[in-house]
Amino acid sequence: MNQTKKLVYTALFTALCCVGTMVIQIPTPATHGYIHLGDAFVILSGVILGKKYGSLAAGIGSAFADIFSGYAYYAPTTFVVKFMVALCAAVLYKALTSHGVKELIAMIPCGLADILFVVAGYFLHSYFTEGIGPALLSVPSNAIQGCSGLIVAAILLPILTAVPDIKKAKLCMNHE
Repeated sequence: MNQTKKLVYTALFTALCCVGTMVIQIPTPATHGYIHLGDAFVILSGVILGKKYGSLAAGIGSAFADIFSGYAYYAPTTFVVKFMVALCAAVLYKALTSHGVKELIAMIPCGLADILFVVAGYFLHSYFTEGIGPALLSVPSNAIQGCSGLIVAAILLPILTAVPDIKKAKLCMNHE
Protein backbone atom coordinates (compact mmCIF):
# COMPACT_ATOMS: atom_id res chain seq x y z
CA MET A 1 0.00 0.00 0.00
CA ASN A 2 1.39 3.38 -0.93
CA GLN A 3 2.09 6.18 1.53
CA THR A 4 -0.77 8.36 0.29
CA LYS A 5 -3.36 5.66 1.02
CA LYS A 6 -1.87 5.08 4.47
CA LEU A 7 -2.21 8.78 5.25
CA VAL A 8 -5.76 8.89 3.91
CA TYR A 9 -6.83 5.94 6.07
CA THR A 10 -5.07 7.46 9.07
CA ALA A 11 -6.94 10.73 8.50
CA LEU A 12 -10.22 8.83 8.08
CA PHE A 13 -9.79 6.98 11.37
CA THR A 14 -8.64 10.16 13.10
CA ALA A 15 -11.94 11.73 12.03
CA LEU A 16 -13.92 8.62 13.05
CA CYS A 17 -12.35 8.66 16.52
CA CYS A 18 -13.16 12.35 16.88
CA VAL A 19 -16.72 12.18 15.56
CA GLY A 20 -17.46 8.89 17.34
CA THR A 21 -16.48 10.58 20.58
CA MET A 22 -18.46 13.74 19.92
CA VAL A 23 -21.74 12.46 18.42
CA ILE A 24 -23.19 10.85 21.53
CA GLN A 25 -21.89 12.18 24.84
CA ILE A 26 -23.52 11.04 28.05
CA PRO A 27 -22.35 13.42 30.79
CA THR A 28 -21.04 11.99 34.05
CA PRO A 29 -21.59 14.84 36.52
CA ALA A 30 -19.51 13.23 39.27
CA THR A 31 -16.40 13.26 37.06
CA HIS A 32 -17.11 16.29 34.83
CA GLY A 33 -16.51 13.98 31.86
CA TYR A 34 -18.72 11.93 29.57
CA ILE A 35 -19.29 8.42 28.26
CA HIS A 36 -19.08 8.07 24.48
CA LEU A 37 -18.72 5.52 21.68
CA GLY A 38 -15.39 6.81 20.38
CA ASP A 39 -13.50 3.96 22.04
CA ALA A 40 -14.93 1.61 19.42
CA PHE A 41 -13.06 3.56 16.74
CA VAL A 42 -9.97 3.73 18.92
CA ILE A 43 -9.90 -0.07 19.09
CA LEU A 44 -10.70 -0.36 15.38
CA SER A 45 -7.91 2.09 14.54
CA GLY A 46 -5.39 -0.26 16.08
CA VAL A 47 -6.95 -3.39 14.60
CA ILE A 48 -7.33 -2.03 11.07
CA LEU A 49 -4.39 0.38 10.75
CA GLY A 50 -1.83 -1.38 12.91
CA LYS A 51 0.52 -0.02 15.56
CA LYS A 52 1.97 3.11 14.00
CA TYR A 53 -0.91 4.61 12.06
CA GLY A 54 -3.68 3.28 14.28
CA SER A 55 -2.13 4.65 17.46
CA LEU A 56 -1.66 8.08 15.95
CA ALA A 57 -5.19 8.17 14.54
CA ALA A 58 -6.68 7.13 17.89
CA GLY A 59 -4.63 9.55 19.98
CA ILE A 60 -5.03 12.57 17.73
CA GLY A 61 -8.71 12.01 16.92
CA SER A 62 -9.67 11.49 20.56
CA ALA A 63 -7.65 14.49 21.74
CA PHE A 64 -9.33 16.64 19.07
CA ALA A 65 -12.72 15.50 20.40
CA ASP A 66 -11.77 16.71 23.87
CA ILE A 67 -10.60 20.04 22.49
CA PHE A 68 -13.70 20.55 20.31
CA SER A 69 -16.04 19.50 23.14
CA GLY A 70 -14.63 21.94 25.68
CA TYR A 71 -12.52 19.39 27.56
CA ALA A 72 -9.09 20.58 26.40
CA TYR A 73 -7.89 20.02 29.94
CA TYR A 74 -8.08 16.26 29.27
CA ALA A 75 -6.58 16.31 25.76
CA PRO A 76 -2.97 15.40 26.70
CA THR A 77 -4.12 12.52 28.90
CA THR A 78 -6.60 11.42 26.26
CA PHE A 79 -3.90 11.40 23.59
CA VAL A 80 -1.67 9.10 25.67
CA VAL A 81 -4.48 6.81 26.83
CA LYS A 82 -6.06 6.34 23.39
CA PHE A 83 -2.65 6.00 21.70
CA MET A 84 -1.85 3.17 24.14
CA VAL A 85 -5.24 1.51 23.66
CA ALA A 86 -4.83 1.41 19.88
CA LEU A 87 -1.22 0.24 20.18
CA CYS A 88 -2.21 -2.62 22.46
CA ALA A 89 -5.20 -3.48 20.28
CA ALA A 90 -2.93 -3.66 17.23
CA VAL A 91 -0.37 -5.88 18.96
CA LEU A 92 -2.92 -8.18 20.60
CA TYR A 93 -5.10 -8.53 17.51
CA LYS A 94 -2.18 -9.31 15.23
CA ALA A 95 -0.67 -11.82 17.66
CA LEU A 96 -3.96 -13.62 18.24
CA THR A 97 -5.21 -13.74 14.65
CA SER A 98 -1.80 -14.87 13.38
CA HIS A 99 -2.17 -17.87 15.72
CA GLY A 100 -5.56 -18.80 14.31
CA VAL A 101 -7.84 -17.05 16.80
CA LYS A 102 -11.07 -15.90 15.14
CA GLU A 103 -11.30 -12.15 14.55
CA LEU A 104 -14.25 -11.49 16.87
CA ILE A 105 -12.67 -13.52 19.67
CA ALA A 106 -9.41 -11.59 19.18
CA MET A 107 -11.37 -8.38 19.77
CA ILE A 108 -12.07 -9.34 23.41
CA PRO A 109 -8.50 -8.79 24.70
CA CYS A 110 -8.40 -5.55 22.67
CA GLY A 111 -11.49 -4.36 24.51
CA LEU A 112 -10.06 -5.45 27.84
CA ALA A 113 -6.92 -3.43 27.09
CA ASP A 114 -9.21 -0.47 26.37
CA ILE A 115 -10.94 -0.86 29.72
CA LEU A 116 -7.63 -1.20 31.55
CA PHE A 117 -5.97 1.84 29.95
CA VAL A 118 -9.07 4.06 30.10
CA VAL A 119 -9.83 3.25 33.74
CA ALA A 120 -6.19 3.48 34.85
CA GLY A 121 -5.31 6.51 32.70
CA TYR A 122 -8.21 8.67 33.77
CA PHE A 123 -7.98 7.44 37.36
CA LEU A 124 -4.38 8.70 37.48
CA HIS A 125 -5.35 11.95 35.77
CA SER A 126 -8.13 12.58 38.28
CA TYR A 127 -6.01 11.47 41.22
CA PHE A 128 -3.22 13.93 40.43
CA THR A 129 -5.49 16.82 39.44
CA GLU A 130 -8.48 16.43 41.76
CA GLY A 131 -7.70 13.86 44.46
CA ILE A 132 -8.68 10.32 45.37
CA GLY A 133 -12.45 10.92 45.61
CA PRO A 134 -12.97 12.08 42.02
CA ALA A 135 -10.47 9.47 40.84
CA LEU A 136 -12.52 6.68 42.38
CA LEU A 137 -15.74 8.17 41.00
CA SER A 138 -14.27 8.01 37.47
CA VAL A 139 -13.82 4.21 37.53
CA PRO A 140 -17.41 3.01 36.90
CA SER A 141 -18.15 5.38 34.02
CA ASN A 142 -14.79 4.67 32.38
CA ALA A 143 -15.38 0.91 32.71
CA ILE A 144 -18.80 1.31 31.07
CA GLN A 145 -17.22 3.34 28.28
CA GLY A 146 -14.62 0.63 27.67
CA CYS A 147 -17.25 -2.13 27.63
CA SER A 148 -19.43 -0.22 25.18
CA GLY A 149 -16.37 0.44 23.01
CA LEU A 150 -15.64 -3.29 22.84
CA ILE A 151 -19.23 -4.19 21.94
CA VAL A 152 -19.55 -1.53 19.24
CA ALA A 153 -16.09 -2.36 17.81
CA ALA A 154 -17.00 -6.04 17.61
CA ILE A 155 -20.20 -5.14 15.75
CA LEU A 156 -18.46 -2.72 13.36
CA LEU A 157 -15.38 -4.82 12.51
CA PRO A 158 -17.18 -7.24 10.13
CA ILE A 159 -19.09 -4.34 8.58
CA LEU A 160 -15.95 -2.26 7.96
CA THR A 161 -13.87 -5.18 6.72
CA ALA A 162 -16.64 -6.03 4.25
CA VAL A 163 -15.50 -2.90 2.39
CA PRO A 164 -12.79 -4.23 0.06
CA ASP A 165 -10.44 -1.25 0.44
CA ILE A 166 -10.61 -1.34 4.23
CA LYS A 167 -10.06 -5.10 4.25
CA LYS A 168 -7.03 -4.61 2.01
CA ALA A 169 -5.75 -1.77 4.23
CA LYS A 170 -6.17 -3.97 7.30
CA LEU A 171 -4.17 -6.75 5.73
CA CYS A 172 -1.41 -4.42 4.51
CA MET A 173 -1.07 -2.24 7.59
CA ASN A 174 -1.01 -5.16 10.01
CA HIS A 175 1.90 -6.78 8.18
CA GLU A 176 4.22 -3.83 8.78
